[in-house]
Amino acid sequence: MTLAVLLSGQGGQHPGMFDLTADRPAAAPVFAAAERILGRDPRNLVREPGADLHGNRTGQILCCVAALAGWTIVEAAGAVRTVVAGYSIGDLAAWGCAGRFDAAAILRLAAARAEAMDAAAGDGAGLAGIRGIRLAEIEAIAGRYGAHLAIRNADDSAVVGGPRPALEDICAAARAAGAQRAVILSVRTPSHTPLLREASRHFADALAAEHPQRPPRGAPRLLSGLDGAPVFDAGAGLSKLADQISQTIDWAACLTACREYGCDTVLELGPGHALATMARNALPGARVHALEEFRSAIGVAQWIGAT
Repeated sequence: MTLAVLLSGQGGQHPGMFDLTADRPAAAPVFAAAERILGRDPRNLVREPGADLHGNRTGQILCCVAALAGWTIVEAAGAVRTVVAGYSIGDLAAWGCAGRFDAAAILRLAAARAEAMDAAAGDGAGLAGIRGIRLAEIEAIAGRYGAHLAIRNADDSAVVGGPRPALEDICAAARAAGAQRAVILSVRTPSHTPLLREASRHFADALAAEHPQRPPRGAPRLLSGLDGAPVFDAGAGLSKLADQISQTIDWAACLTACREYGCDTVLELGPGHALATMARNALPGARVHALEEFRSAIGVAQWIGAT
C-alpha cells in the first residue's frame, strides 16, 4: 500500500473540525502551540458563537492545526509508504507532516503567511471556484474581467482570484458559458495571483528565519503544492512555498504525482472533503476518504491498515 495524505486549504472550517483529534494526547502539543498564537484554544474557538473561522489569519492557522493534529492519527497507524501534499495553506502544513518543521514553527509561519497576505491584498478581493467548462475558457473569462487563474484543479475545474465585483461578473459569465458550478468562495484574499507578489517576498523572509529539520528516517515523501514535484532540496522547496502565494498552483499535477507514485489509498486531513472529492476523480480505483468521514480515530487506523 502507498498512502497519499492530502492537506486541506481554507474554506471548510466548521465547529466540529477537531472532533476526532481534540482528546488525543499526541495532538496536545499542536493545540498548545496554536493557543499561544491565537490567544485561545482552537478547540474552543471553533465552537464559540459568532466566531469568524474564515478570517484569513485564523483560517490559515486552524487549517494547519487540523492537518497536524490529524497527522498524529496517521503516524499511530504506522503506514509504511506515504506521500504528503498540501493545497494552498495545506502546502505549509505538509512540511510539518513530513518532519521538516515542528508544529510550533508551522503555526508561526501560518500566522506570518496570513499577515503578509492581508497586508498585500487589502480589502475587497477573493476567490471563486468554477467547474464544468474547459480550463482555457475559465482563464479567458477571468482575464476579461482583470482577474487571474489561481489554482488548476482539473481540465474543467479551477479557482480564479481578483476583486469581488469582478468575481461576480466572472461567475455569471461562466454560468452563461455552461459551467456546472461558479461561486465565490469563503476566502477573502486573492491567493495565488500576482496581486500578492509583495506577500511572497515577505513570507520568504519569514521562512528564512526558520531552520528546517532533516526529515527523520521513514518520513513521507514531500511533494510541492505548487507543481507536484518532490522536494529534495529544502532551499528550493522553501522558495516554492513562498512563490505559491502569488503564482498559480497546479493541484492537478499534485494528484498526477500521487498516481505516478502508485498511491492506492488517499486520506484528506483538514476541514472538509474537497480534496478527497477531487482525488476520487483523478485516481480511479484508489481508496479515498476524508478524515471527517470517519467516526473514530480507531476507524481511521483500521482503514489505513486494511489491504
